[in-house]
Amino acid sequence: MDKREVDIAVISDVHLGTYGCHAKELLKYLKSIKPKMLILNGDIIDIWQFSKRYWPETHMKVVRKLMKFVAEGVPVYYLTGNHDELLRKFADMHMGGFHLQNKLVLELDGKKAWFFHGDIFDVTMQHSKWLAKLGAVGYDSLILINSVVNWGLTLVGQDKMSFSKKIKAQFKDAVKFINGFEQTAAELAAKNGYGYVVCGHIHQPEKRIISTEDGSVIYLNSGDWVENLTALEYANKEWTIFKYENKDFQTDEVEEGALSDSEDLHSKLDINALLQKIKLEIV
Repeated sequence: MDKREVDIAVISDVHLGTYGCHAKELLKYLKSIKPKMLILNGDIIDIWQFSKRYWPETHMKVVRKLMKFVAEGVPVYYLTGNHDELLRKFADMHMGGFHLQNKLVLELDGKKAWFFHGDIFDVTMQHSKWLAKLGAVGYDSLILINSVVNWGLTLVGQDKMSFSKKIKAQFKDAVKFINGFEQTAAELAAKNGYGYVVCGHIHQPEKRIISTEDGSVIYLNSGDWVENLTALEYANKEWTIFKYENKDFQTDEVEEGALSDSEDLHSKLDINALLQKIKLEIV
């Protein structure tokens, strides 16, 4: 299968290490593209909910695929989020083509693009982090229950449903929060002279122009790989939202070479050993 060439691919809110993560689908997506740059915009590994008891092979394969991009010369920027905030102490670390940062600014067609996760706009995160962590556990449990229900619906030929989307749609405060988040990000971007602001965090894929007192800004959000299975792609001087659809990925591409699918992962699935290797690289 020919890989789609894109200038920039942006993914966020993958939440590796949780039951709700769609690592298998993400891996298929990553194999289908040939990016000139990859931006991981926060919450890629969910350190908040990390458990040594749950680290499937598909999750390791996603990490390996990201490493393969680096090995192939693709610049990979890991921008920290709230669920992987422990990595912020290592911000501004650069290892070859891998860059660990809190934010990123790029020049795109004469406009500055500002990339960051977006949790700084979350009042709950700033003042009640314990409540946010508790909510994250509840959210992951809801996603797990939802996946079981959808499995049953598929068996009887019914359409899948999203519990979290239905809950969000019924609460005006959720809609108000999302709108406020987007407006705040756009206003701050315009005030600082940015033409684009690219976030994650709220699991709500979006592309729209937002007007502010300091001018208009193109607001973009990459969504997530828990519910929406979306990414942002920049190609031919245009941003688009990619939405994963199972029907488009019926076959799984097998990759060869370094960090390939033929590599035996059984001896490499110990996440403690993986984190120790990362630590040694950093030191």
